[in-house]
Amino acid sequence: MHLLPVILSGGAGSRLWPVSRQSHPKPFIRLPDGQSLLQKAFLRAAGLPGVARVVTVTNREFLFKTEDDYREVNTAGVTTSYLLEPSARNTAAAIAAAALHAAARDPQALLLVLPADHLVLDQAAFAQAVERAAELAARGRLVTFGITPDAPETAYGYIEADGSEVVRFIEKPDAPTAQGLVESGNFYWNSGMLCFRADTMLQELREHAPEILDAVRGALELARVAQGEGYEQVELDPAAFARVPEDSIDYAVMEKSRRVSVVPCSIGWSDIGSWNALSQLLGADEHGNRVQGEALLHDVQDCAIHVGEGRLVGAVGIRDLVVVDTPDALLLASRDRVQEVRGLYESLKQRAHPAHKTHRTVHRPWGTYTVLEEGRNFKIKRIVVKPGASLSLQLHHHRSEHWVVVFGTAEVVNGESQRFVQSNESTFIPPCTPHRLRNPGMLDLVLIEVQTGQYLGEDDILRLEDLYGRTTQPQADPQARPASPAQPS
Repeated sequence: MHLLPVILSGGAGSRLWPVSRQSHPKPFIRLPDGQSLLQKAFLRAAGLPGVARVVTVTNREFLFKTEDDYREVNTAGVTTSYLLEPSARNTAAAIAAAALHAAARDPQALLLVLPADHLVLDQAAFAQAVERAAELAARGRLVTFGITPDAPETAYGYIEADGSEVVRFIEKPDAPTAQGLVESGNFYWNSGMLCFRADTMLQELREHAPEILDAVRGALELARVAQGEGYEQVELDPAAFARVPEDSIDYAVMEKSRRVSVVPCSIGWSDIGSWNALSQLLGADEHGNRVQGEALLHDVQDCAIHVGEGRLVGAVGIRDLVVVDTPDALLLASRDRVQEVRGLYESLKQRAHPAHKTHRTVHRPWGTYTVLEEGRNFKIKRIVVKPGASLSLQLHHHRSEHWVVVFGTAEVVNGESQRFVQSNESTFIPPCTPHRLRNPGMLDLVLIEVQTGQYLGEDDILRLEDLYGRTTQPQADPQARPASPAQPS
């Protein structure tokens, strides 16, 4: 019986703002070694014996970023399957979709569910724990992985165990309760990793959460499916999926089932749930400071400092602080209150502030764009188009665009004309003119775009043709909204 890893890639990672944002969530954060948490989850799954296919459940808008991350590390050519959710419905829906998808091929398929935003440092110990879990799961058990605690952590849920049997789940406790749980010796951190047979999980969902199971089944039956060599994409139907009740797998099934087992393990696990946890991956200097990026420190002690690429941070006379600097946001927090960063994120979200959603550099299926400067009636972007990639055929009602090619060759459709624009050449796109940009070369195409007009919001776009299945947006109405930067579409 072969193991089928399922990576759950979702969540905002709000406690890691300002690096983690709605359009660039925690799984895509790059660690000090250059790999993302998502890439590490993929390698952890693909590195297990006998694994030939990895399933990823993620939001539709993250497909292309996920593919880019996997492409960098999938040197063995493991088959990748994607279950694409049109909206977030928590882990019960994601796991139901994965179990139904797997059961269609093999009802007794053995699934290993892994969160994309966790870190495991001991691959050998992880593989041994998976082997023990697979043996229990093959006998019809729902198996969770319990992490042997080394501290009274209040940010994790706990599992009480009697041997390999789960007695109960406990939500995140307060500090005194957590201390007692750790001292008792029969409690483990709830890692969120699971192992089970597809038919076992479906039976338990049918008993304890039939509304979730039925709604997800309906969304799968109406799904759009695309397949190719080493690739599979299943896009769940949006209307049907919107009817799925939102719940976690712990609440929906695990806390109610009588078939739950636990595999205790010490695998170097962390959910990287705060800046303190992330900074632990860095070595400390002689003053206890952990620094990523370029920083100039004087009389600084026990600080965690994260500096974005191309930035320099100077610090004098500070203690026990977290400093996170990005091109458009700066976080300063006491190290003993980093869990409260989530409150800042939620506040930004309620105010619809762009810093909760996007970075200055925004990823698209075709490449990236970076907002370099913007002001009244103008915006300047650096655009990078991947080799062979193309933007949609589109037009803008309220702005014109000037393109200057810095590196490479651009194939430009501009109204009725089509021509190649070389490095150090430029072209002008008037308002209401259908246009398309394509990179016909084998290296990245880099250009500077200058937008001018009365309204420069990213929602002023009418897509006439699109290779990536994105819906056409309605034209922007500058009379109905302020002439300020909108969220990228």
